[in-house]
Amino acid sequence: MKTKINSLADLMAALDRNIPQNLELQTSILCPYAISLPNGYSLTGANKESCIINFNNGDGIGLTANNEISNLIIQTNHNNRAIYTLSNNTDLGTLILRNLTVTGQIQILTRTGTKKTNLIADNIDIVACDSRRYSEQPQKYGVNVYQGAFTVYNFSSDPDSIINATLTNISLGRKGAPVIGTGLFICGFSDIGGWVIADEITTGEIYSNGMIPLGQPDMITAGVFIVYGTKIKKLTNQGQVTTYGVNDMVLDTWGYVEKWIAEKPIISYGPSGIGFVNFGTVDDFETKDKIETFGLGARGFNQYDGTIKKAIFHSIITHGDGSVGMQFSKPVGNIEVKNGVETWGSIGNSLVKGTITSLPADAVSIKPGGEITELKISGGITTHGNNVHSYHVEGGIVHSLNISGDVLAAGKNSTSVAVNNKGETSLKNISAISKNGIAVQIYGGKVTDRTGLIAKGSKGNIEENINI
Repeated sequence: MKTKINSLADLMAALDRNIPQNLELQTSILCPYAISLPNGYSLTGANKESCIINFNNGDGIGLTANNEISNLIIQTNHNNRAIYTLSNNTDLGTLILRNLTVTGQIQILTRTGTKKTNLIADNIDIVACDSRRYSEQPQKYGVNVYQGAFTVYNFSSDPDSIINATLTNISLGRKGAPVIGTGLFICGFSDIGGWVIADEITTGEIYSNGMIPLGQPDMITAGVFIVYGTKIKKLTNQGQVTTYGVNDMVLDTWGYVEKWIAEKPIISYGPSGIGFVNFGTVDDFETKDKIETFGLGARGFNQYDGTIKKAIFHSIITHGDGSVGMQFSKPVGNIEVKNGVETWGSIGNSLVKGTITSLPADAVSIKPGGEITELKISGGITTHGNNVHSYHVEGGIVHSLNISGDVLAAGKNSTSVAVNNKGETSLKNISAISKNGIAVQIYGGKVTDRTGLIAKGSKGNIEENINI
């Protein structure tokens, strides 16, 4: 049943009938209050360019069950919800969002009592949003996470509760005008459910800014945040993902992603805004363009918990003090960088597991507990800052190492290769060059093979077994 809507009065009368139907807007409508779609209702626009539904005093459209919203422009104040769930029915059926341009948050959040939801969203463009005011926030690793402009959140603790999702062509914010808070936020209740299970997620361009004050260590955001209680089969970032704020990661996961591909640059401008952070489990990760960060303590890639089985990076470049290129604290599989790792900073502060910590801007750092099955880097490793290391095995283990190109430390008192604290690695066929420091330092570490090692340092080629 289709009902043509030409005014607010038409819309309210149709909703009051409570008979499943397609409400087709013919024109622009201003609503002075939020509305809810009863079970089985859909709301569509006859022509997206002229069909705008506006909400000037609060939230927008509440979904109950088996609803569709499509072919519309929806506008609320940017810190309100444009679309949200408004039901704790056991089964919300299928919720469909298609071809929407939105100001305000899309919040698909299910609570105790809801066990089944099927969500399909395609061609969604959120122009502006501020999602920071909502108190439902995941907590782990000493931090809370703000919700996103597009939020899918199973807030039911029931391990049998599931949101099944397919999200395609999701774009958030604008270059120079990011959404505030997290961008795309996918989260279950905990590591043991309720769950969000997605077969496919694709994104266009995403721009976000958490607006977190400098020095606040216990709040983070991300351009794309796959939090705990999540199982994602394939995630593709088809557009550039950019973050601007403090503690504003670009890509972050605490959940499980089977295949993750970033086709365009991954860019961070804020302090402690890390390119890719993995606290979960990722089977296969690939960036087809650069990861580049500019802020203080803004690292390129971090593996602090969980694991990654295989990762291929185009290149990693960091510019800030304390901005490590790649850092590993847990066992991982095969890691490859095709076009080098380069850092420009020296020593500076960075957020590490909810604590502000002083770090040197090492290019590749393997910390205690870090273990890499195979590390392959083409295009060399370069540091430009003072008092840093280009390749630093600091208590971790690298089972197989293949670096083509120089391992170069260009800054003052910087070391090209350091192995210490019971760290273990091969240095076979490595060309280690320090322009104003020591080429290779081995302090309580183990080098399994140094065949073909070339070491050239202005203050020494190789120092070994020195107690410091």
